[in-house]
Amino acid sequence: MVRPSYNIVVIECSARRDPRWWLMGVLGAAFVSASLMVNPKDNCSEGGECAPWLVPVAGAVGALGLVGAAGQLVANTRRGSRLDLEAGTLEWWQGRTRRRPGNHGFIALADISRIVVRRGDGSSDLISLYDQQGERLRLFDSEVIGETPEEWARKLVLFAPRIVFDLQD
Repeated sequence: MVRPSYNIVVIECSARRDPRWWLMGVLGAAFVSASLMVNPKDNCSEGGECAPWLVPVAGAVGALGLVGAAGQLVANTRRGSRLDLEAGTLEWWQGRTRRRPGNHGFIALADISRIVVRRGDGSSDLISLYDQQGERLRLFDSEVIGETPEEWARKLVLFAPRIVFDLQD
């Protein structure tokens, strides 16, 4: 007989599967290439106003974006969370690579009394976990859950029905 798994991976996402880093790299490359193609002395409006300093600034900003994105893609940082029902814990991690564990932690499900999701505009909903004393549990955020905070919280409450879910507009 096959024993059911109590180790439920809610999400694990790597930098190479995250479109934000690819977009940052493309935009950085576009800024760098534009700064190489535009002559700073010719960067004038029809009114005669010139800003030759903008071209190297755009190139520097683009280079920073390109290097930052390349660093994340090469390191392939991972983020995510896992619900382990057998151990009764919620594990989360962020910035994990092959060589270093990054930021991570375990939260006992028994310590979580309430989940509050504050709706923002669009995809900027905020999630907060509170302990039995009403104190907010730090270092856990929507970056490690991979879906909307409301969907994630509703799924967690299915596994731990004593946790109160509070949705605030």
